[in-house]
Amino acid sequence: MKRLIAFVLVLITVIPAAAAAPSVSAQAAVLITTDGNQKIYGKNEHKKLGMASTTKIMTSLLAIEFGCPDMEIVTTKEMVTVEGTSMGLKIGDTVTLNALIYGMLLQSGNDAANTVAHVVGGGVENFTVMMNSKAKKLGMEDTNFVNPTGLWHKEHYSTAYDMAILGAYGVSKPIFSEICASKRACLEYGNPPYKRTLYNHNRLLSSYEGAIGIKTGFTKNTGRCLVSAAEKNGITLICVTLNAPSDWKDHKALLDWGFSVCKKIPIEDNLEYFIPVTGGIVPKVLVAPYENPSYTSVTGKKQDIKAQVYLEKFLYAPVEVGRVVGKVDYYLGETLIKSVDLVAQFGVESGFEELKEDEGFFDKVKDFIRERFDLISKK
Repeated sequence: MKRLIAFVLVLITVIPAAAAAPSVSAQAAVLITTDGNQKIYGKNEHKKLGMASTTKIMTSLLAIEFGCPDMEIVTTKEMVTVEGTSMGLKIGDTVTLNALIYGMLLQSGNDAANTVAHVVGGGVENFTVMMNSKAKKLGMEDTNFVNPTGLWHKEHYSTAYDMAILGAYGVSKPIFSEICASKRACLEYGNPPYKRTLYNHNRLLSSYEGAIGIKTGFTKNTGRCLVSAAEKNGITLICVTLNAPSDWKDHKALLDWGFSVCKKIPIEDNLEYFIPVTGGIVPKVLVAPYENPSYTSVTGKKQDIKAQVYLEKFLYAPVEVGRVVGKVDYYLGETLIKSVDLVAQFGVESGFEELKEDEGFFDKVKDFIRERFDLISKK
């Protein structure tokens, strides 16, 4: 059982006034930080619009969370018969789940997305239920999926803000982050499988320093859609544009501006606690955060950060130095922005070792017990 300690840290950052936000071509756009999903810029960010193939961010995440990346799938007509962009799957091909994820995030393959829906969800209809359920859990309140590909449908929509939430969640997952940041990938699939190279449609990976993803999209009805992520000086930003004729230009301008107004600052909480130790050579051990946490501060805003500390009530000796004995969660409002393990700052040896040196004492205890047992037996 762990005890909970809560308190509020107030951080006030004074930063010189920044340049005005750039104008963009997008019908809807948003720029957020990944820690706390703080909005830096917004334009119609809650307007419901089609999001085209950026839909495949969700499809890919569900495929990753399904597990079994090396699972081999033999494609059927139902899986690969779908219009639009393709990774080149044909009926009877053998392909791994991992290759399908690359096929979605790099090549924007509708055949890959449709195959994933059948493998992970047992079919498109059930898979979209899974997509919408995951969206609700992530707080995507204005999103509705009706297919895994992003093909146009009037009831298939999201918002720039919701897609930013999804993007931030995606880049927090190592496998997803690695794949969407890949400029190209060499894969093997087919009947029989043979080597192929897929290229990422995201131009920002080559044209914008610090770009690490995420996904492009386009249909005639939705226009150009783009979810991007970039990292500089320890700050990661997510940018989304929907129906943006000049999406590449929009993203570069918004990301440049976002990095100019954000600053990474330490959370100086100086947390140190003592936990009682049972059976140790000392009665307690000092614990502190494993690392010094930092936080993305948005220009001119006062940030109230709540820290919730979870600690073991006591420990049994021996206690190793560096042992994880709790954690501290940092919150901006209701949003978790950072979790840091609390670890023992020194080791505590067992105090019973000293008692063992007094063999005479233990011999007397054993003789006493043996005598009592003999008396009871004779009776």
